[in-house]
Amino acid sequence: MTLTRKSVELLAPAGTFKAFEAAISAGADAVYLGGKHFNMRVHKNDFNLSDDELKAAVKFAHERGVKLDITLNNLISVEEIPPLENYLRFLDEIQPDALIVQDLAVLQLIKKLGVKIPVHASVMMNIHSIPAIELLKNLGVNRVVVSRELSLNEVKFLREKTGVEMEYFIHGDMCFAVSGQCIHSGVTFGQSGNRGRCLKPCRWAYKFIDEATGEILDDTSYKLALGDMCMLKNIPALIQSGVYSFKIEGRMRPPEFISRIVSAYRREIDKYISDPTGYALDENDWREFYSQRVRKFTTVCAFDKPTKADIGLSGRREPRFFSEGIVEPRYDDPATEKIFAEEVAIKKSSAKPELTVKVSDFEAATAAVESGADCIYVGGESFKPRKPWTVDEFKAAVEFAHKVGAKIILNTPRVTHDNYLNELAELLARRINFDGVLVSNLGALNLARKVSKLPVYADTSFNLFNEFAAEFLAELSAVRATASLEMSFAQVRGVVEKSALPIEIVVHGATESMVCEHNLLKFYHSRYDEFLNGHFALEDSAGEKHSVRVDQFGYSHIFFAKDLCLAPYVEKFLGAAALRIEAQDYSAETTALAVKVYRAALDGKDFRADFEQLKKITPRELGSGVYKYKQSKNSID
Repeated sequence: MTLTRKSVELLAPAGTFKAFEAAISAGADAVYLGGKHFNMRVHKNDFNLSDDELKAAVKFAHERGVKLDITLNNLISVEEIPPLENYLRFLDEIQPDALIVQDLAVLQLIKKLGVKIPVHASVMMNIHSIPAIELLKNLGVNRVVVSRELSLNEVKFLREKTGVEMEYFIHGDMCFAVSGQCIHSGVTFGQSGNRGRCLKPCRWAYKFIDEATGEILDDTSYKLALGDMCMLKNIPALIQSGVYSFKIEGRMRPPEFISRIVSAYRREIDKYISDPTGYALDENDWREFYSQRVRKFTTVCAFDKPTKADIGLSGRREPRFFSEGIVEPRYDDPATEKIFAEEVAIKKSSAKPELTVKVSDFEAATAAVESGADCIYVGGESFKPRKPWTVDEFKAAVEFAHKVGAKIILNTPRVTHDNYLNELAELLARRINFDGVLVSNLGALNLARKVSKLPVYADTSFNLFNEFAAEFLAELSAVRATASLEMSFAQVRGVVEKSALPIEIVVHGATESMVCEHNLLKFYHSRYDEFLNGHFALEDSAGEKHSVRVDQFGYSHIFFAKDLCLAPYVEKFLGAAALRIEAQDYSAETTALAVKVYRAALDGKDFRADFEQLKKITPRELGSGVYKYKQSKNSID
């Protein structure tokens, strides 16, 4: 097929009307921007467009043959649903060219309200597999902003297999964590990165330490501060990959910045389309462009995984630090105690909540069952030095649990590329007598319901924030969903009480602040091999030590410095369908004791002695996480 100007789309950002005009003047084929609420850039009141400006922007763009996409791409809390419905009706009146969506609730409301605007799946939905794209395609989504962790070859493969239009970030500030799988800002500050208020803990200075000895393994530096994506030197590879929409990040940038970046990419795209075989980037143009960079440039994952060379270790080119490390609250933090003293409990259902446990290995599974767990999640990630579960271990765990009436549910990893999904299909074909499958993304969900009749449970990584997202999951055959770890107690209560789908709540354990597709210790430490059987941590400027665990896939899981502990407040949560202990980083002994504490708490018995012992043997201090805040801050103040 002959390349033309319409073969690809140059998609520019805008945070103000002037930046929007600058993007169009510079040659953008399409512009994406947000309203005053419900988008991923709500830090500054003087950014984003009012309703009147949005209406004018649609008219302005369409008169010039330019498309306009509206970002409706943050998570929506229960109390925001009514104004969201009004906003969707307004957008349906002004008819932009697309809505960029993260929250499943928006998909559900678009269907319920009959909104006639094309939908694009946001990068925050973490789409990285054929089954996920096929599911979205069947639901009417006509473009996917693919996960930032995908290479161009992987994007080309997904495009060829699904036929769905692909949008790919080509320039700008990139997250270090897997798309949609960082909750550090939301839990630590009550300002969620998934809700447009990220305070960028990935841009903090950290040092590596040996978790057991406290030995400093690497000097303090900005270890997670990824450079800015820049694909200006790789236009041929981009176009040949089959990516349709080339997306520039930068909705908080001034008009002059937008104009310069868009103009440069417009020039190179047009040059290549006009003469593919004779194309070459002018070195003078490149030097001028490079000289005005903000951070160092990197191609991130487009061709290979980032290395230490792609990180801004010195911090000298970091334009702004949004926050710094703080001491995480203890479980008995006064602010947390005050909130639980004032808040009413979740309305009780007729049944007592199930006590569920996500375990590390077979020994921990049997210990959890013997200590009173109703349901065990087995499999998923195995943190080194532990080995992945074997088929024989799965069978033995099922047999052991079923003898005493406990359930065993197969756990799946946070990130499930197609090769893992093929292995999951093979495992499910073995017909092990699991009681269900716990899935972490739309791809795993779609695969599980296609190849198995087992009940499907949705994990925390779906970032469930409201009852409409739960309704959406129920229509996709989920039998239970897990509440987001970023919600305050009042927001959790709202979801549980309004949702027709049973809701599970994590009440204890080691919870990840970030999941990263990079082996951090291998990045930074020459003695990597010595630590394959040990543990290390990132220490922030407040002295908080964040355990890091590497799984069998090479992903790094960065944990909060304190493990979540809601044992003193369990009576407030008894209206939930299930209460979970996250014990994938726990020994069998610690798992057993944690289960005993929460079993006694659920049964109304005295757990104080076991709780005191648990505090002594737990790997980290016990904290209250996001529950020190009355609310995860909304996009509507």
